[in-house]
Amino acid sequence: MELSIVNVDSDCTLLRPPLTVAVAVKGNGGRVGNGSRRAVWWAAKNLMPYADRFILIHVMPRITSIPTPSRDAIPIERLDAHAVEVSMQDRKLVCQEIFAPFKILFNRKKVETLVLEGDNPASALLKYVTDSGVSSLVLGSCESSLIMRKQKDPTVPSVVLKNIPETCNIYIVSRRRLITTSANPWSTGENSARNWWCSRGGNGSLRCYKLCGSHYSSPVDHEVADTASSMSDVSHLYSLTVAGPMYPDNSGSLPESNHRNSGNRIVPIGAVNECSFVASANTKQSNVHAEVEKLRLELMNAVRMYKQASEDLVVIQNKVRILSLECLKEAKQVNDALRREEIYRKIAKEEQTKHLEALKEIERARNSLAKEACEKKRAERTAAQESLEKKKIMDALWSNDRRYRRYTRDEIEIATDSLSKTKMIGEGSYGKVYRCDLDKTPVAVKVLHSDASEKKNEFMTEIQVLSQLHHPHIVLLLGACPETGSLVYEYMENGSLEDFLSDQSSRDPLPWFVRFRIAFEVACGLAFLHNSIPDPIIHRDLKPGNIFLDRNYVSKIGDVGLAKLVSYVPPEDITEYRASIVAGTLCYMDPEYQRTGTVRPKSDLYAFGIILLRLLAAQPPNGLLLKFKNAISDGSLPDILDKSIQDWPLVEAQEMAQMALKCSELRCRDRPDLETEVLPLLKRLADKADATLRLRRNSIHPPNHYFCPILQEVMEDPYIAADGFTYEHRAIKAWLRGHSYSPVTRLRLPHIYVIQNHTLRSAIQDWRSRITSSSG
Repeated sequence: MELSIVNVDSDCTLLRPPLTVAVAVKGNGGRVGNGSRRAVWWAAKNLMPYADRFILIHVMPRITSIPTPSRDAIPIERLDAHAVEVSMQDRKLVCQEIFAPFKILFNRKKVETLVLEGDNPASALLKYVTDSGVSSLVLGSCESSLIMRKQKDPTVPSVVLKNIPETCNIYIVSRRRLITTSANPWSTGENSARNWWCSRGGNGSLRCYKLCGSHYSSPVDHEVADTASSMSDVSHLYSLTVAGPMYPDNSGSLPESNHRNSGNRIVPIGAVNECSFVASANTKQSNVHAEVEKLRLELMNAVRMYKQASEDLVVIQNKVRILSLECLKEAKQVNDALRREEIYRKIAKEEQTKHLEALKEIERARNSLAKEACEKKRAERTAAQESLEKKKIMDALWSNDRRYRRYTRDEIEIATDSLSKTKMIGEGSYGKVYRCDLDKTPVAVKVLHSDASEKKNEFMTEIQVLSQLHHPHIVLLLGACPETGSLVYEYMENGSLEDFLSDQSSRDPLPWFVRFRIAFEVACGLAFLHNSIPDPIIHRDLKPGNIFLDRNYVSKIGDVGLAKLVSYVPPEDITEYRASIVAGTLCYMDPEYQRTGTVRPKSDLYAFGIILLRLLAAQPPNGLLLKFKNAISDGSLPDILDKSIQDWPLVEAQEMAQMALKCSELRCRDRPDLETEVLPLLKRLADKADATLRLRRNSIHPPNHYFCPILQEVMEDPYIAADGFTYEHRAIKAWLRGHSYSPVTRLRLPHIYVIQNHTLRSAIQDWRSRITSSSG
């Protein structure tokens, strides 16, 4: 602490240097210790009124690692500098909370706060006091005496007390004592603040005062005496004589009556008289004080030079440390480069070995490829020769096959007008269907697509199956043309059943009795296929599009191109999985067949059940099973039946629906037997339909023999020809002009004379009269 004496206008004036008071605050987790609270309270009461700066200081431990969420700690050397800086700022903000309890104590007074970092709080405090020129340092202590009591480890107050510089006064506040290096203790009583800006007390002694209320008693008997130099004696004497009148009053400021404005300096009143008295009385001591001042300046210069040297040393040490780290890093990089070079050499050697092996392998592959190419050419020649021989054999078989009529390419092209679009009546994935006449008979010709080579197997299967089958409810195969891939069927005038059940159909809906009869006829044809000898035939693609109706709405099963001859039928209670290609239409395909690949006769029964449901509802097959199950369980079956038919027999319709649901069970073992369970029910329903049809025909519809075989209309003038059949007179006359054979039997007529059928004419007239009367 600096003391100066100056002469202004022949007056002696003492200038007080700025006073900085620092109070050390100890805390943990946001809580402040009792010793720190006492120290802050005492300093605020006794030192703060006279201080130019009042600083609260807290020392936090140096950050060496940063914790992670997993409670691990990462050294700061491994982290980014920015992350370390952010963590230190967060730690300092937390430490600032320690100063919060003192805001009420200081109210609006300006108080500074400072957070230091250091592993040793005493060293951090001493360094800050030395660097910042703190005038007074206040510490709190929980011990009653720092002098008499000996401890194993020195405390912060004891270390600071031992090493505090002479320019700074220290005050250690405990529960009942105050230990200070100042000449006079601090209290709130009158004349208690004397010598508040001076350095240590007289003779450099350490004084200890007992706390009595808000004042301190006289020093305790024991004192820690230091070796006092002559300079400290002079300084103490000077502080007792010269500096005495400069002390402030209890309000913390000099009285106005004792101040005089002299230039830019404030000179207390009476200071000139006292200085003159001291100067005249102590002339000999002025030289001593001048020498002391000179020594003090030299000491300050030495301290300043020491600090500068210390700072330069720290900078040089930092540079050395940085260079050492760079050297280590470069050495590590060199070692890593050498290691990578060794690894690359090993890899290059291995790659070279692999390259040589690959060259050998390529050479072997070339030799093997040349050998395989020769073998492939030889195999191709052999295969071509075998194919040619096989074709010759097949052609011979085709030419000698007597199971069907074989048509030539020319006959097919002439009949279909070279496959004209005007004669086309349908098209599918297999090819196109044409309506034409062959041998004076209306036929349907199915022509396979020229690029559908995979359909040739289906073509052969259909010829093989249909050429052996003759049943009233199986479409009759009349012939085939292997050259064009054409099949010739009998012509079905009313198309397929799908044409009547589709949502977009423009045809009149089928009556319920016709639908019952169709269901029974399809079941009969299906039973015929399943009972064929020697092996059962499974259709695999049964659907309304493959069920055809003739002019009298008699149903026949066709399109057996996907049919399969099964030589072995596994038991129903055993599930077999086979790697086979699943064929058929998705909505009508047996689920067990899709899952396992095993086909059984009851696989067709699933599709038949879906067809029965469509006959009842005339709706698409998607979701039809679930609709009927819910309708039967809720008793709302009439709501799902085809609305275009108003006279449904509900009892019979429900019986058919229940049988259809049984046929459509997911597992084959749960489906009923076609011959013993399904056919008897459908036969009974068909008989009821036939009975209803007969009643209606007798009342409204004409019998079949009322129709002319040529015109297909009810005759008005019937005549009997030489073949025994009755025709409309104008129609048979026109026929006989160009033909000499019967239009029905296709046999040659013995003569061309016709005879009027009076009996039939009378019956037709009676029928017409009944219709007229019933309609009127």
